[in-house]
Amino acid sequence: MRLKITLLKEPKHQELVSCVGWTTAEELYSCSDDHQIVKWNLLTSETTQIVKLPDDIYPIDFHWFPKSLGVKKQTQAESFVLTSSDGKFHLISKLGRVEKSIEAHCGAVLAGRWNYEGTALVTVGEDGQIKIWSKTGMLRSILAQQGTPVYSVAWGPDSEKVLYTAGKQLIIKPLQPNAKVLQWKAHDGIILKVDWNSVNDLILSAGEDCKYKVWDSYGRPLYNSQPHEHPITSVAWAPDGELFAVGSFHTLRLCDKTGWSYALEKPNTGSIFNIAWSIDGTQIAGACGNGHVVFAHVVEQHWEWKNFQVTLTKRRAMQVRNVLNDAVDLLEFRDRVIKASLNYAHLVVSTSLQCYVFSTKNWNTPIIFDLKEGTVSLILQAERHFLLVDGSSIYLYSYEGRFISSPKFPGMRTDILNAQTVSLSNDTIAIRDKADEKIIFLFEASTGKPLGDGKFLSHKNEILEIALDQKGLTNDRKIAFIDKNRDLCITSVKRFGKEEQIIKLGTMVHTLAWNDTCNILCGLQDTRFIVWYYPNTVYVDRDILPKTLYERDASEFSKNPHIVSFVGNQVTIRRADGSLVHISISPYPAILHEYVSSSKWEDAVRLCRFVKEQTMWACLAAMAVANRDMTTAEIAYAAIGEIDKVQYINSIKSLPSKESKMAHILLFSGNIQEAEIVLLQAGLVYQAIQININLYNWERALELAVKYKTHVDTVLAYRQKFLETFGKQETNKRYLHYAEGLQIDWEKIKAKIEMEITKEREQSSSSQSSKSMGLKP
Repeated sequence: MRLKITLLKEPKHQELVSCVGWTTAEELYSCSDDHQIVKWNLLTSETTQIVKLPDDIYPIDFHWFPKSLGVKKQTQAESFVLTSSDGKFHLISKLGRVEKSIEAHCGAVLAGRWNYEGTALVTVGEDGQIKIWSKTGMLRSILAQQGTPVYSVAWGPDSEKVLYTAGKQLIIKPLQPNAKVLQWKAHDGIILKVDWNSVNDLILSAGEDCKYKVWDSYGRPLYNSQPHEHPITSVAWAPDGELFAVGSFHTLRLCDKTGWSYALEKPNTGSIFNIAWSIDGTQIAGACGNGHVVFAHVVEQHWEWKNFQVTLTKRRAMQVRNVLNDAVDLLEFRDRVIKASLNYAHLVVSTSLQCYVFSTKNWNTPIIFDLKEGTVSLILQAERHFLLVDGSSIYLYSYEGRFISSPKFPGMRTDILNAQTVSLSNDTIAIRDKADEKIIFLFEASTGKPLGDGKFLSHKNEILEIALDQKGLTNDRKIAFIDKNRDLCITSVKRFGKEEQIIKLGTMVHTLAWNDTCNILCGLQDTRFIVWYYPNTVYVDRDILPKTLYERDASEFSKNPHIVSFVGNQVTIRRADGSLVHISISPYPAILHEYVSSSKWEDAVRLCRFVKEQTMWACLAAMAVANRDMTTAEIAYAAIGEIDKVQYINSIKSLPSKESKMAHILLFSGNIQEAEIVLLQAGLVYQAIQININLYNWERALELAVKYKTHVDTVLAYRQKFLETFGKQETNKRYLHYAEGLQIDWEKIKAKIEMEITKEREQSSSSQSSKSMGLKP
């Protein structure tokens, strides 16, 4: 990825340009110390003077009033705030009419920023004051006051906090009075610029110590650049939070959100005092010290999938290379390319007006359809369909270009959704809520309606990243997520019964990814790279989960690595310095998944015998129990030395009725309630009581015996035997009540139990014989 720089031969301004801002993706306004506001049209390359300000107004900063969210009528900004050196800020219309000038600070007003909703304005000045104003310019509050000038300010993503500079310190102050203020020393020199992104919640700072730094919203350092030759005068996040730009003397740098640099350009600009990204995130404008406005296009992005590599060569052209045979295809578009995604044998490209869908089998005939709104901020792909997110909605389309659905939920803000907070599978869409980060909304892909009974998924901690598994049946769909404590959890998407519980798979997990062809999960845990070959093991037999993992040391990936993709048996990891590392994992677990999904149990056993690995046998054991194939489970458990489980499986096989077997398989997986329900529905009350006795669920055993008026003496007898073994006295009031005047006769009880077992045997044999009678012609 690099920047393609455009700079005019002669500057349009006579003095230094202090600030720039985009109205649309093709139109920019710039302000200069020559008191002029100039409009730039990039389509026609024309510039027009909008207004010449009075000679005593030297502009310092300006910010367009935000587009009203979710309302289609206003497609571009109509007015802006301009701060100036005379202590005032001015509300100016798009046509250049000064609507209002407001006396704000003693000394220059150094920065002014609208919040994301456009309901409040924050200004900071040389007098060290931070003031909040209403939309119309009425003073609401003085948020803070200090003895040093405040050079830069930014709103938090929820518009509830304000970040500002104080010399070498950064301060985050909530608007609520008495709320905790966060302050930390960020640079060794005065901080000149800050920016806070609403999508990734990360903070950028730049200072006179010639460094730029990336912080999280708690003030923890994520990246610290090497010192440059000159002070860093400007920094700005791209709208989607994936990139940021850094400006200095004769320097423009494009960086990844983790801090490493994609490209460094040295245009002849003087210091770049202000950087603005276009709305679609494809181009940058810089306000230069020598009167120029520098334009830079982001080109040469790369997308890779299996043997294909796609490169954006120009604004409207892509090159596709097949590395197997070195075949090259050129793709040309009518409009500027904004976003693209390559996965599942399809390339999806969104331009400013249309969406193109290419199949990797045929690059010549794409499917093209018009977009409702131009700026697509996110494309996600699944095997059967893909998701587009724009400024107002979420849309799901098939690869044939057919519109499928558009999920909605209360308070939806699509401008802050990213690949970490949205996940897509063949049948489900999951979206993490921004208002309450503990909640995940789940939608059916085909209808866009909330999944199941419409309840959302709720966790006890804030959720950072979510991912749906890609394969298998809809009823078995699982979602994995990482919470604020860096715990990796997994839960079922279909919300019913026991599966509602959220189970923890690992701790200190920084990044995760599901495989695209089978349900294998990988993650980076502290300094280890871990692959969960069969994450469903937690629902079947938790004891053998450690045996189903693959682990290796990940210290070679340095600090803060990120998993980019997990395709086939190859995992791609991006290191903190930007380099890509590829790890290959064993191909056998994926083959095992394939065999099991098509019920080829003999082939699965043969594969495990061939590979001779404990992880494979452990996975097969869990898969067999999950699919109720106890013969295979017995072989697999024997292979990993779980003798007690082999014996239990053998005892299950000798049970007389199908219901009993089913109940004991459920018990094997720890699903006690479901096992009890199965037995009670089959009328096997004694067996339901007996499993509770075996598990020492004394209360429940007595409750069932009393409810069904049977085997009360059996429960009391076993309870008495239990107490005698431990030399204890009965203290439970219910047991004392039923034991009054009841003589326990073990002979009688044993006869009753024998009778129950005989009855069950007869029942199952009669049902089998009736079935076989029904089959005869």
